[in-house]
Amino acid sequence: MLDLFGQSDEARIGEIAAGYAANRTEAGTDSERRFRDLLQALPVAIYTTDAEGCITFFNRACIDFAGRTPKIGEMWCVTWKLYMPDGTALPHAECPMAIALKQNRPVRDVEAVAERPDGSRICFMPYPTPLRDERGRLVGAVNMLVDITARKQAEQRMMLLTSEVDHRSNNLLAVAQAMLRLTKADTAEEFQTVFAGRLSALANVQRLFSASRWTGANLKTIVEEELRPYASRDGERITIVGDDVRLPPTLAQSIAVALHELATNAAKYGALSRPSGRLEISWETNGAEPLVLHWSESGGPRVNEAPTRKGFGIGAVDGIIRTLRGTITRQWRPEGLVCELSFPESVVA
Repeated sequence: MLDLFGQSDEARIGEIAAGYAANRTEAGTDSERRFRDLLQALPVAIYTTDAEGCITFFNRACIDFAGRTPKIGEMWCVTWKLYMPDGTALPHAECPMAIALKQNRPVRDVEAVAERPDGSRICFMPYPTPLRDERGRLVGAVNMLVDITARKQAEQRMMLLTSEVDHRSNNLLAVAQAMLRLTKADTAEEFQTVFAGRLSALANVQRLFSASRWTGANLKTIVEEELRPYASRDGERITIVGDDVRLPPTLAQSIAVALHELATNAAKYGALSRPSGRLEISWETNGAEPLVLHWSESGGPRVNEAPTRKGFGIGAVDGIIRTLRGTITRQWRPEGLVCELSFPESVVA
């Protein structure tokens, strides 16, 4: 109903119905029939009571709204059970219609929850309005019940989305700060290049998050995106082996940046620095660790011994993995670097 009418229009409909009801006894049978036909045609639940609160009329929309067929003579409301928005039970004798009759005044700007006999619930706004005769004496009331369930659900989704955006923003800033702290270089130009590359890797995984509505990202997609610039046309330079695994955002970000560093080092000094070089990436999701990622290089410059100097990229990868309580091992084999990244269950789930 909120899609058809704004709140002021809803109140106006209630006032029009009240005006019809107040004058129907003077207009005769034909006028009363037209009045009832009008209320039956409206797509919103409307009912009337006498001065004591006994139901005297309800339209067909009331049946759909309440999930039951009310009875003429029932007290106060057409619904089965009522609750406050916070879930507190609301006795029918204290419902908005009862207040309108007992205090002889319209009730506006309140919300309530109606429970149907099948257990389903509806959030709604009532518009109870007292009816008076020509002398101003209270003779009954008319009430309109507007279903706002869809609006409340939309508001809840918006609140959850806002909370999620806030959480993701704080997380993203924390990751960017960590990357800034871990990025070191000998010159300002080198620092700018390295940091820009890491930000680009982070931006790529954020795009994947957006496509998945921030539920995470697929490991295979992350690997393919990070290594796409180094792939050969025949597809034989880089081999990716592993079932697709859905990663939570925090882990996905860290793996994306770590892969970026490994790929950058391989392009500078390892297998990806030569056309003959080959790279194989695989992962496992069973065994002692929920996720183990293998990085194996071959066909690049021969490795005679492990580097004596810990490069900036290695330090960055180690720092990123440690933030997730993960472990990383490296083997500097003559044919190339073999690296293994393991992550505990607490960050994979």
